[in-house]
Amino acid sequence: MPLDALPDDARTGDGPMDLKAVRGVSRAISDAHLFVYLVPETAEEAAGLGVTDRGPAYLAFRSAAMGAVPWQVTLAAFYNFSPRAVRAMAGVWDVAPPERWQAARFSAVGRAMRRVDAHLTDDHLAEARALIDPVVAGADYAGKVLAAANASVALPHDPLVALWQQITVAREWRGDAHLVVLADNGLGPCDCLVLHTATGRLPAALARATRQWDDEEWSAATARLVARGWLDSHGVITGAGTAARERIEVETDEHCAALWAPIGNAGARRLASLIAPITNAFTAAGTFQAVRGRSETA
Repeated sequence: MPLDALPDDARTGDGPMDLKAVRGVSRAISDAHLFVYLVPETAEEAAGLGVTDRGPAYLAFRSAAMGAVPWQVTLAAFYNFSPRAVRAMAGVWDVAPPERWQAARFSAVGRAMRRVDAHLTDDHLAEARALIDPVVAGADYAGKVLAAANASVALPHDPLVALWQQITVAREWRGDAHLVVLADNGLGPCDCLVLHTATGRLPAALARATRQWDDEEWSAATARLVARGWLDSHGVITGAGTAARERIEVETDEHCAALWAPIGNAGARRLASLIAPITNAFTAAGTFQAVRGRSETA
């Protein structure tokens, strides 16, 4: 369905963006993208390339769109990972070039979607593309490194996987914007992770295992947040901390309002509805049982 065939309020900016609509479509986008980090197909594709360690495989898959960059570039783009976690990916481009990692990622996505029967009708798929394509095409990529890299990737022939890649661009765009807001609020890589886990929206054990901040670094970040009044002396989030975390989310939404302006509030809400079957299928399959909530910078 071409964009000009959509109802007027779904294809043009229908007034200022409602931040609730921005938050809603952002969550839907994040949810529809998230399964790639959790499904067995991703690990199988990595093993087929010769990497069985989940950490380096995750880093290679997610940063492949940037090309064969040094691990330090991936560290900068991912923000909340420790240097020791990202240093582990050194050598992945010798195992296989980024183009093969990207192709393997698409293969994992397609296989996983077919396994759980994540399905959109042809009409709904066309409508979703008619909404998200102008968002991706019209986005301002200044300072949006991961989003820009993903926008440069040629779309695969599989229509559903191609939609997922467009979803990935929008997801990484918000993530890139979120990092700007975190830095502007003086939250460093470990600090933001400690605060996020304190909200209960990201399991601390998962964050510690994947980001690999050691006890001393985690404790120092906790102490800095206590000094700001955002955590209490037991590391429990305070009212001020909760308010600060929500303010950061709102500021991120404000950054993202311009991203969704080409399709307006109604278009953003419609897109969220159209891609929900992807998340629903993986939820029904039990894919998300190991994690709670959402991580903007997963």
